[in-house]
Amino acid sequence: MTSATRRAATAGTIRRVERSYGGMPTSEGAGVRLTRLIGRPGLADLDPFLMLDEFRSDTASDYLAGFPDHPHRGFETVTYMLAGRMRHGDNQGNSGLLRPGSVQWMTAGRGIVHSEMPEQEDGLMWGFQLWVNLPAADKMTAPRYQNIEPEDIPVLELADGVRVKVIAGRVGDVEGAVRAVATDPTYLDVSLPAGTTFSHAVPTDYAAFVYPFEGSIRVGGGADGDSLRRGELGVLDAGDTITLHADGGPARVLLVAGRSLREPIAKYGPFVMNTEAQLIQAVQDYNAGRF
Repeated sequence: MTSATRRAATAGTIRRVERSYGGMPTSEGAGVRLTRLIGRPGLADLDPFLMLDEFRSDTASDYLAGFPDHPHRGFETVTYMLAGRMRHGDNQGNSGLLRPGSVQWMTAGRGIVHSEMPEQEDGLMWGFQLWVNLPAADKMTAPRYQNIEPEDIPVLELADGVRVKVIAGRVGDVEGAVRAVATDPTYLDVSLPAGTTFSHAVPTDYAAFVYPFEGSIRVGGGADGDSLRRGELGVLDAGDTITLHADGGPARVLLVAGRSLREPIAKYGPFVMNTEAQLIQAVQDYNAGRF
Protein backbone atom coordinates (compact mmCIF):
# COMPACT_ATOMS: atom_id res chain seq x y z
CA MET A 1 0.00 0.00 0.00
CA THR A 2 1.63 3.21 -1.12
CA SER A 3 1.47 6.55 0.65
CA ALA A 4 -0.18 8.00 -2.47
CA THR A 5 -2.96 5.42 -2.21
CA ARG A 6 -3.60 6.29 1.42
CA ARG A 7 -3.69 10.03 0.68
CA ALA A 8 -6.30 9.49 -2.04
CA ALA A 9 -8.88 7.96 0.31
CA THR A 10 -12.00 9.92 1.16
CA ALA A 11 -13.89 10.24 4.42
CA GLY A 12 -16.53 7.61 5.10
CA THR A 13 -14.52 4.75 3.58
CA ILE A 14 -14.30 1.38 5.37
CA ARG A 15 -10.87 -0.13 4.98
CA ARG A 16 -10.37 -3.49 3.30
CA VAL A 17 -7.46 -5.92 3.29
CA GLU A 18 -5.16 -4.88 0.48
CA ARG A 19 -2.89 -7.86 0.97
CA SER A 20 -2.38 -10.61 3.55
CA TYR A 21 0.85 -12.27 4.68
CA GLY A 22 1.65 -15.44 6.56
CA GLY A 23 4.44 -15.47 9.09
CA MET A 24 8.00 -16.52 8.31
CA PRO A 25 9.91 -18.63 10.88
CA THR A 26 13.16 -17.04 11.97
CA SER A 27 15.41 -16.70 15.02
CA GLU A 28 16.97 -13.74 16.79
CA GLY A 29 19.06 -13.03 19.87
CA ALA A 30 20.88 -16.14 21.04
CA GLY A 31 18.59 -18.41 19.06
CA VAL A 32 15.05 -17.49 20.12
CA ARG A 33 12.53 -18.88 17.63
CA LEU A 34 10.12 -16.31 16.23
CA THR A 35 7.53 -15.79 13.52
CA ARG A 36 8.27 -12.65 11.47
CA LEU A 37 5.28 -10.84 10.00
CA ILE A 38 6.71 -7.42 9.03
CA GLY A 39 10.35 -7.04 8.05
CA ARG A 40 10.35 -10.11 5.81
CA PRO A 41 10.54 -10.72 2.06
CA GLY A 42 7.48 -9.21 0.41
CA LEU A 43 6.81 -6.85 3.34
CA ALA A 44 10.07 -5.14 4.26
CA ASP A 45 8.21 -2.47 6.23
CA LEU A 46 4.89 -0.67 6.48
CA ASP A 47 5.93 2.92 7.15
CA PRO A 48 6.28 3.72 10.08
CA PHE A 49 6.33 0.05 11.18
CA LEU A 50 9.65 -1.66 10.54
CA MET A 51 9.16 -5.12 12.01
CA LEU A 52 6.61 -7.29 13.81
CA ASP A 53 7.58 -10.58 15.44
CA GLU A 54 5.42 -13.03 17.34
CA PHE A 55 7.17 -15.31 19.81
CA ARG A 56 5.12 -18.25 21.07
CA SER A 57 6.41 -21.51 22.47
CA ASP A 58 6.09 -23.75 25.51
CA THR A 59 9.35 -25.48 24.58
CA ALA A 60 12.00 -23.96 26.81
CA SER A 61 14.82 -24.48 24.31
CA ASP A 62 13.01 -22.14 21.90
CA TYR A 63 13.36 -19.12 24.20
CA LEU A 64 15.68 -19.73 27.19
CA ALA A 65 18.77 -18.25 25.49
CA GLY A 66 16.93 -14.93 25.28
CA PHE A 67 18.29 -11.70 23.86
CA PRO A 68 21.64 -10.88 25.52
CA ASP A 69 23.10 -7.36 25.36
CA HIS A 70 22.51 -5.74 21.97
CA PRO A 71 22.34 -2.12 20.72
CA HIS A 72 19.61 -0.04 19.10
CA ARG A 73 19.55 3.42 17.53
CA GLY A 74 16.98 5.47 15.62
CA PHE A 75 13.64 3.77 16.35
CA GLU A 76 11.33 2.39 19.05
CA THR A 77 10.71 -1.18 20.21
CA VAL A 78 7.34 -2.23 21.60
CA THR A 79 7.10 -5.51 23.53
CA TYR A 80 3.67 -6.83 24.51
CA MET A 81 3.61 -9.93 26.69
CA LEU A 82 0.68 -12.31 26.64
CA ALA A 83 2.25 -15.13 28.66
CA GLY A 84 5.56 -15.61 30.44
CA ARG A 85 8.08 -13.31 32.09
CA MET A 86 10.97 -11.36 30.53
CA ARG A 87 13.55 -9.31 32.43
CA HIS A 88 15.08 -6.32 30.67
CA GLY A 89 18.10 -4.23 31.61
CA ASP A 90 20.34 -1.70 29.90
CA ASN A 91 23.71 0.03 30.06
CA GLN A 92 22.16 3.06 31.74
CA GLY A 93 21.09 1.21 34.86
CA ASN A 94 17.43 0.67 33.97
CA SER A 95 15.77 -2.67 34.60
CA GLY A 96 12.26 -4.08 34.76
CA LEU A 97 10.11 -7.16 34.43
CA LEU A 98 7.66 -7.84 31.62
CA ARG A 99 4.86 -10.11 32.84
CA PRO A 100 1.60 -11.30 31.26
CA GLY A 101 -0.36 -8.31 29.97
CA SER A 102 2.44 -5.76 30.34
CA VAL A 103 3.95 -3.51 27.68
CA GLN A 104 7.36 -1.92 27.25
CA TRP A 105 7.62 0.96 24.78
CA MET A 106 11.33 1.75 24.47
CA THR A 107 12.56 4.76 22.54
CA ALA A 108 16.14 3.86 21.60
CA GLY A 109 16.88 7.34 20.22
CA ARG A 110 20.58 8.11 19.96
CA GLY A 111 21.61 4.73 21.31
CA ILE A 112 21.13 2.15 24.01
CA VAL A 113 22.47 -1.33 24.80
CA HIS A 114 19.96 -3.59 26.50
CA SER A 115 19.09 -7.22 27.13
CA GLU A 116 15.79 -9.11 27.28
CA MET A 117 16.09 -12.41 29.10
CA PRO A 118 13.37 -14.93 30.07
CA GLU A 119 12.71 -15.14 33.79
CA GLN A 120 11.29 -18.66 33.60
CA GLU A 121 12.62 -22.09 32.80
CA ASP A 122 9.46 -23.72 31.52
CA GLY A 123 5.89 -22.92 30.48
CA LEU A 124 4.46 -20.79 27.70
CA MET A 125 6.31 -17.69 26.48
CA TRP A 126 4.07 -15.64 24.16
CA GLY A 127 4.06 -12.09 22.95
CA PHE A 128 4.92 -9.60 20.23
CA GLN A 129 7.67 -7.16 19.43
CA LEU A 130 6.94 -4.26 17.08
CA TRP A 131 9.57 -1.84 15.76
CA VAL A 132 8.34 1.70 15.08
CA ASN A 133 10.46 4.18 13.15
CA LEU A 134 11.37 7.60 14.51
CA PRO A 135 11.30 10.75 12.35
CA ALA A 136 14.66 12.17 11.34
CA ALA A 137 14.30 15.01 13.83
CA ASP A 138 13.95 12.53 16.74
CA LYS A 139 16.44 9.82 15.84
CA MET A 140 19.11 11.20 18.20
CA THR A 141 16.79 11.95 21.09
CA ALA A 142 17.63 10.70 24.58
CA PRO A 143 16.62 7.06 25.18
CA ARG A 144 13.62 6.39 27.42
CA TYR A 145 11.26 3.65 28.52
CA GLN A 146 7.54 3.55 29.09
CA ASN A 147 6.98 0.45 31.21
CA ILE A 148 3.25 -0.22 31.43
CA GLU A 149 1.88 -2.69 33.98
CA PRO A 150 -1.21 -4.73 33.00
CA GLU A 151 -3.43 -2.96 35.50
CA ASP A 152 -2.47 0.43 34.01
CA ILE A 153 -3.75 -0.39 30.51
CA PRO A 154 -7.34 0.85 30.02
CA VAL A 155 -9.81 -1.89 29.11
CA LEU A 156 -13.16 -1.05 27.53
CA GLU A 157 -16.10 -3.42 27.93
CA LEU A 158 -18.34 -2.70 24.94
CA ALA A 159 -21.66 -4.02 23.67
CA ASP A 160 -22.06 -7.77 23.04
CA GLY A 161 -19.01 -8.59 25.19
CA VAL A 162 -16.42 -6.94 22.94
CA ARG A 163 -13.34 -6.08 25.01
CA VAL A 164 -10.64 -3.61 23.94
CA LYS A 165 -7.26 -3.06 25.63
CA VAL A 166 -6.11 0.43 24.66
CA ILE A 167 -2.32 0.22 24.68
CA ALA A 168 -1.85 3.34 22.53
CA GLY A 169 -4.21 5.73 20.78
CA ARG A 170 -7.77 6.59 21.71
CA VAL A 171 -11.07 4.72 21.67
CA GLY A 172 -13.95 7.08 22.31
CA ASP A 173 -13.03 9.14 25.35
CA VAL A 174 -10.42 6.65 26.57
CA GLU A 175 -6.75 7.40 25.92
CA GLY A 176 -4.20 4.60 25.79
CA ALA A 177 -1.51 3.91 28.35
CA VAL A 178 1.39 4.92 26.07
CA ARG A 179 1.85 8.67 25.59
CA ALA A 180 3.96 11.12 23.57
CA VAL A 181 4.99 8.93 20.65
CA ALA A 182 6.10 10.67 17.44
CA THR A 183 4.07 8.58 14.98
CA ASP A 184 0.73 8.99 16.83
CA PRO A 185 0.21 5.22 16.98
CA THR A 186 -2.90 3.21 17.72
CA TYR A 187 -2.22 -0.20 19.30
CA LEU A 188 -5.31 -2.15 20.37
CA ASP A 189 -5.87 -5.72 21.57
CA VAL A 190 -9.48 -6.49 20.60
CA SER A 191 -11.35 -9.53 21.95
CA LEU A 192 -14.46 -10.43 19.94
CA PRO A 193 -17.01 -13.03 21.03
CA ALA A 194 -18.41 -15.12 18.18
CA GLY A 195 -20.55 -13.12 15.79
CA THR A 196 -19.66 -9.67 17.19
CA THR A 197 -18.27 -6.60 15.44
CA PHE A 198 -15.93 -3.77 16.43
CA SER A 199 -15.39 -0.58 14.41
CA HIS A 200 -12.67 2.00 14.99
CA ALA A 201 -12.00 5.36 13.33
CA VAL A 202 -8.47 6.10 12.10
CA PRO A 203 -6.96 8.99 10.10
CA THR A 204 -7.47 8.33 6.41
CA ASP A 205 -3.79 8.45 5.44
CA TYR A 206 -2.34 6.41 8.33
CA ALA A 207 -0.79 3.00 7.67
CA ALA A 208 -2.72 0.19 9.37
CA PHE A 209 -2.66 -3.57 9.81
CA VAL A 210 -4.63 -6.18 11.73
CA TYR A 211 -3.42 -9.54 13.02
CA PRO A 212 -5.77 -12.16 14.47
CA PHE A 213 -3.75 -14.19 16.96
CA GLU A 214 -6.75 -16.23 18.10
CA GLY A 215 -9.61 -17.34 15.87
CA SER A 216 -10.53 -15.80 12.52
CA ILE A 217 -12.10 -12.49 11.45
CA ARG A 218 -13.63 -10.65 8.54
CA VAL A 219 -12.31 -7.15 7.86
CA GLY A 220 -14.52 -4.54 6.23
CA GLY A 221 -17.85 -5.51 7.67
CA GLY A 222 -20.71 -7.41 6.11
CA ALA A 223 -20.77 -10.86 4.54
CA ASP A 224 -18.33 -9.75 1.83
CA GLY A 225 -15.59 -8.74 4.26
CA ASP A 226 -12.04 -10.01 3.74
CA SER A 227 -11.27 -13.11 5.79
CA LEU A 228 -8.15 -13.51 7.91
CA ARG A 229 -7.37 -16.49 10.11
CA ARG A 230 -4.95 -16.89 12.97
CA GLY A 231 -1.39 -16.21 11.80
CA GLU A 232 -2.33 -14.03 8.80
CA LEU A 233 -1.46 -10.33 8.90
CA GLY A 234 -3.70 -8.06 6.86
CA VAL A 235 -2.30 -4.80 5.47
CA LEU A 236 -5.24 -2.44 5.08
CA ASP A 237 -5.99 -0.08 2.23
CA ALA A 238 -7.08 3.56 2.55
CA GLY A 239 -10.07 4.69 4.56
CA ASP A 240 -11.14 6.19 7.86
CA THR A 241 -12.85 3.20 9.53
CA ILE A 242 -11.59 -0.28 10.43
CA THR A 243 -14.34 -2.85 11.04
CA LEU A 244 -13.63 -6.30 12.46
CA HIS A 245 -16.13 -9.17 12.73
CA ALA A 246 -15.52 -12.45 14.56
CA ASP A 247 -16.06 -15.10 11.92
CA GLY A 248 -17.52 -18.36 13.21
CA GLY A 249 -16.08 -18.29 16.74
CA PRO A 250 -14.40 -15.95 19.21
CA ALA A 251 -11.34 -14.05 18.03
CA ARG A 252 -8.60 -11.85 19.41
CA VAL A 253 -6.90 -9.30 17.17
CA LEU A 254 -4.10 -6.74 17.17
CA LEU A 255 -5.23 -3.53 15.46
CA VAL A 256 -2.31 -1.17 14.78
CA ALA A 257 -2.13 2.13 12.89
CA GLY A 258 0.28 5.05 12.73
CA ARG A 259 1.33 8.18 10.87
CA SER A 260 3.65 7.38 7.97
CA LEU A 261 6.89 9.36 8.01
CA ARG A 262 7.60 9.25 4.25
CA GLU A 263 11.33 9.66 4.86
CA PRO A 264 14.26 7.62 3.54
CA ILE A 265 14.97 4.46 5.53
CA ALA A 266 18.48 3.08 5.93
CA LYS A 267 18.69 -0.14 7.99
CA TYR A 268 21.62 -2.14 9.28
CA GLY A 269 20.71 -4.75 11.89
CA PRO A 270 19.74 -2.91 15.09
CA PHE A 271 20.26 0.57 13.60
CA VAL A 272 17.62 2.43 11.56
CA MET A 273 18.60 5.82 10.19
CA ASN A 274 17.95 7.91 7.06
CA THR A 275 21.30 7.64 5.25
CA GLU A 276 24.16 5.18 4.86
CA ALA A 277 26.53 7.75 6.38
CA GLN A 278 24.40 7.81 9.53
CA LEU A 279 24.54 4.02 9.71
CA ILE A 280 28.33 4.09 9.48
CA GLN A 281 28.38 6.67 12.28
CA ALA A 282 26.11 4.48 14.40
CA VAL A 283 28.45 1.50 14.04
CA GLN A 284 31.46 3.67 14.86
CA ASP A 285 29.73 5.16 17.91
CA TYR A 286 28.72 1.74 19.20
CA ASN A 287 32.19 0.27 18.69
CA ALA A 288 33.71 3.29 20.48
CA GLY A 289 31.41 2.82 23.48
CA ARG A 290 29.49 6.04 22.89
CA PHE A 291 26.05 4.43 23.39
